[in-house]
Amino acid sequence: MKKALCVAAVLALGLLTACTDDQKSGDDQAVGFHASGLPIVDKTITLRFSGEKAPLAPDFNTMTLVKQWQKDTNIAIAWENLPKNVYQEKKNLLLASGDLPDAFYNTGFTDQEIAVNAANGTLIPLEDLIDKYAPNLKKVFEKRPEIKAAVTASDGHIYTLPSSEELGLGAVPFFWSINKTWLAKLGLPMPKTVDEYYRVLQAFKTKDPNGNGKADEIPLSFIGGWWCADVGDLFAAFTGMPDNPDHRIVRDNKVIYTAAQQEYRDAIATLHKWYAEGLIDREAFTQTDKQYLAKGKSKEAVLGSYVWWETEEVVGTDRAGEYELMPPLEGPAGRLVGRANGVDYTRDAFAITRVNKYPAATMRWVDRMYDPVMSAQVAWGPIGEGLQKDASGLLVSVPDKPGEAAGERLQRIAPRGPRVVLKEDFKTVVAPEPRAAQRQKDLESIYLPYAEKQSYPLVFFTQEELQRLNEINAELKSLVDEKRAAWIVRGGVEREWDAYVQRLKGVGLDEYVSIYQQAYDRYRAAK
Repeated sequence: MKKALCVAAVLALGLLTACTDDQKSGDDQAVGFHASGLPIVDKTITLRFSGEKAPLAPDFNTMTLVKQWQKDTNIAIAWENLPKNVYQEKKNLLLASGDLPDAFYNTGFTDQEIAVNAANGTLIPLEDLIDKYAPNLKKVFEKRPEIKAAVTASDGHIYTLPSSEELGLGAVPFFWSINKTWLAKLGLPMPKTVDEYYRVLQAFKTKDPNGNGKADEIPLSFIGGWWCADVGDLFAAFTGMPDNPDHRIVRDNKVIYTAAQQEYRDAIATLHKWYAEGLIDREAFTQTDKQYLAKGKSKEAVLGSYVWWETEEVVGTDRAGEYELMPPLEGPAGRLVGRANGVDYTRDAFAITRVNKYPAATMRWVDRMYDPVMSAQVAWGPIGEGLQKDASGLLVSVPDKPGEAAGERLQRIAPRGPRVVLKEDFKTVVAPEPRAAQRQKDLESIYLPYAEKQSYPLVFFTQEELQRLNEINAELKSLVDEKRAAWIVRGGVEREWDAYVQRLKGVGLDEYVSIYQQAYDRYRAAK
């Protein structure tokens, strides 16, 4: 009878959480739950977790860090973590069938999935559990209100938890490398303006800088629309307005869709001129990342300049010394670097489902991940395997072994997932990885001084907004990216521009921008 009344209340009032809180609290207490200290429970419990794992990651239960978690907490985890491509299908089956795990770790949830599964009660609100049982995460929220805002849904509840490594590396992903050996051979200085760069590309094209007697040089290569390999900053140099794969920027708190602006049209026209002269890689809009990275390691150097956020990854360590990062080019509007809309944090690291009988214990378990020292180990592996203490007590990366790639080792020893390493933690708790430290140094000295002041933050949309954005974007982005590539390769942007803008408006551009603006305004008001 009591159960029937509870179900009736849910159907009438939608108060699923209120109806089950007492029962779940009782389950926690039945196993000797402790609100603080270790172990978390006296009687060992097993929780079922599902989620993504890195391709090279082993069974999580074999990881040193995971073993220590169970020993410390008395909570065992039955892991169902799978590589991303496999997990996506598994996740959909779990959510559709109702065969839910107790929690999702590295959830891989899209914003749409968070909204839908919060609305139907699959994911439970977490803010009360955070307030009672998550002191580490509460400290993060106090220090960084923007992280709390990023995980707070439009209905005011928190359904998923964050992850963050606050290094600022996602702010400007477009690093420009240029072949300094070729510059020296041709007697050319490092280009500082758009016009100087144009003349350098012409020289790379016509003066055989690799000296093999073949016209095989590629003056400029990139991958159109790729998150760290696009030429959005050339748009900024040409016209004063950068572009990015989202075609969305923010200036003076106003959302701008770049691909509908006159500056975008003019930049496209200039890029077509460069393409027609053979200064741009013919495969810039068709090559994959694997083809792109292989091109830089060809037997003879063929790349004059290219866009990627790590020089060595494109041309290899043996050839990296022949290249140098090119500073932002000065154009009619001065020097300007665009910002990506990526941020240093995500909101899909962890979620608790309605079937979980021990939500308080689960929240205490995951809150340990947000202790700064534990967050460092979640990110880069346990002390003694991925990290070690230097003379000052700062955690630093264990040196790579000969023939060992740091990224591959990381996948094998670090579970990733829920964690937050703040900017100040990188000075007092853990040092950045060497490659990350170099990238950060390059950003701060070369690019960030000229970067746009604002970017679009990680905001929450309502379920209705997400549905409408997806409907509009399906046609909008396809049209924009198709035309962007076609106009650069074949020309015609000036002739077709007015009709193109009308097509954008016809598929819902104004509504699309309005939704982004409204969500941005809500985000600013909530901070």
